[in-house]
Amino acid sequence: MTLVAARGPLSNDPAGWFTPPLPDDVVFVEPHPRRVQALRGGRTVLDTERALMVHRRDHPLSYAFPVDEVGDLPSEPVVEAPGYVRVPWDAVDTWLEEGRTLVHYPPNPYHRVDCRPTHRALRVTVAGQALVDTAETVIVFETSLEPRLYVDPSHVRTDLLRPSPTTSYCNYKGYASYWSAVVGDTVVEDVAWSYPDPPPETLPIAGFFSFDPARAAVLAELPSPDR
Repeated sequence: MTLVAARGPLSNDPAGWFTPPLPDDVVFVEPHPRRVQALRGGRTVLDTERALMVHRRDHPLSYAFPVDEVGDLPSEPVVEAPGYVRVPWDAVDTWLEEGRTLVHYPPNPYHRVDCRPTHRALRVTVAGQALVDTAETVIVFETSLEPRLYVDPSHVRTDLLRPSPTTSYCNYKGYASYWSAVVGDTVVEDVAWSYPDPPPETLPIAGFFSFDPARAAVLAELPSPDR
């Protein structure tokens, strides 16, 4: 997630607006004073505290590094930051930021996840069978994303769920495990997911379930959209 993704302020569908409007080709570049390391073949090939963060429309969030620090790594100039270059994410085996292994993309300094216990109702049904029907939930507000409800397994018909081989990763919530619903002869793959071992900022939803409204009938008491 970046300023330019989903409904972020520099995306093509921002949740709010600028007055006056920003130009379509705006790029935001800022210092990123964290230690960034890259490993290839078990060897550190980049180690810097001089990285920049580049937010560009229709592009994933990326680092820019001083050209004199990238060695023989493949790179391309960052026009908006003279003397800096971008290194392709797959040019190395492992990226680290302050010792934390990164997956897919750098973490966004503007991304925030708030997990708040609430009494917002959640009812989920598959093939006429209720998997969840409770008002004991946790609402997750995540930058640029729609709010979502999570629920403790004690409020879920886990006997109607089976583990799925599907997994995904989020830099802010960790690795997700997926679950399929089995109700009689009806099987709905990947109807729910949970984060068994999230980072500290999202511990309140560790092991909790959230459900895909495209795969089940989900009635969730959520805030009304802005528009």
